[in-house]
Amino acid sequence: MKQDFIKFPLHLLMHPFDGFWDLKYDGKGKVRVALVLLALVVISVILQNQYAGFLVNYNDPRHLNSITQLLTIVFPFFLWCVSNWAITTLMDGEGKFKEIVMATGYALVPIVLIYLPMTVASRFMVEEETAFYYLLLSISSIWFAALLFVGTMTVHQYTVLKTVVTMVLTVIVMGIIVFLGTLVLSMMQQIYEFIVNIYREIIFRT
Repeated sequence: MKQDFIKFPLHLLMHPFDGFWDLKYDGKGKVRVALVLLALVVISVILQNQYAGFLVNYNDPRHLNSITQLLTIVFPFFLWCVSNWAITTLMDGEGKFKEIVMATGYALVPIVLIYLPMTVASRFMVEEETAFYYLLLSISSIWFAALLFVGTMTVHQYTVLKTVVTMVLTVIVMGIIVFLGTLVLSMMQQIYEFIVNIYREIIFRT
């Protein structure tokens, strides 16, 4: 259990090429661990938005909604996984959907390790130290992107160039899915309102 939740994610953090190779070919990656890491990111971001020091936190706690914050993390996570799976299926990628989920989840480790400690530290910072706060958050985001890149490349056995192209196409597909989803929801809303208006008209005339 300790190997799954602590040792291997930290090994992957410091040795991403070996780590993602072990994830794919040695069965060391676990979907449940990836989902736990995702949950920890959600918790870390919610705590950051609500409890970070006032020098770095411009959110109004009265207007924060934990459910909305959860969706803004979980939805893009699975949207990325689905879009990446769809693109790589057409581009001879070797990664299975489960492996994409694991690779994306394990790439979140830097955010898990940095966000919560920095949230606590920000409550004791003076203004001159806030640059250090933003620097570490930027490092965690860059580290996440780098791990996601290596994970995508290793899971699908792509070259560097093909990985870049795949990731760009994945983002484009994510945008298309969101656009089509929004369009469908808008049409369904209009159909619903049309049916309701007809029903009301019938009731009114009878």
